[in-house]
Amino acid sequence: MSQITPVPVADYLGGLRSLPHPHLAQMAADGRAQGLPIVDDATGALLHALVRATGARRVLEIGTAIGYSAAWMATALPGDGLLITLEREAERAEAARRHFVAAGVDAKVNVMIGDASRYLHKIAGPFDLIFQDADKGQYGPMLDRLVSLLSPRGVLVTDNMLWNGEVVPGFVTTPGRNAADTAAIADYNRRLAGDPRLYTTVLPVGDGVGVSVRVAAEAGRGTHE
Repeated sequence: MSQITPVPVADYLGGLRSLPHPHLAQMAADGRAQGLPIVDDATGALLHALVRATGARRVLEIGTAIGYSAAWMATALPGDGLLITLEREAERAEAARRHFVAAGVDAKVNVMIGDASRYLHKIAGPFDLIFQDADKGQYGPMLDRLVSLLSPRGVLVTDNMLWNGEVVPGFVTTPGRNAADTAAIADYNRRLAGDPRLYTTVLPVGDGVGVSVRVAAEAGRGTHE
């Protein structure tokens, strides 16, 4: 778990959080027991809230793992909603499908197996919300394609933008994460903040979550946080 938010505060907030489906608790336990890269619970709750708040009907996710983040989002979709999620490892994709059945959202979710960097050009938009949680080195190379897949006023959500604080020079005394990934995320963050197609704010939720809203061309660049 990221320590961006102090543990007592995170525990307090977790005690106030409700699950949209009880199977999410089992998914979280399974993922952590296996040491899999699943999102923080607070990030899952934020994704659920964003899908509801935007009225999203079509959602794209890059990086399924066992389906934890997708289940948070799918439980917020309307009955005719669709979530497409990309996972390169077949075993994880199959585990995700089983979890989607257990959570009662399998009719809303389509799991595609393969390298997202190769599949993205085959996917037709637009999407109301896109969740980027792929390999960190792919964040930058995928950005233009993901923006092109967003609907007008669509939202791009990016996980791990604070990378346990390691993107902040000197903040972490003994870095524990891959230096190349850290550099890739730092570069992506700068690029995202300066992108005139998006209005971006980064929230200190989980491991840092970027929320980028696609802006109309005539709206101009504006101010980024």
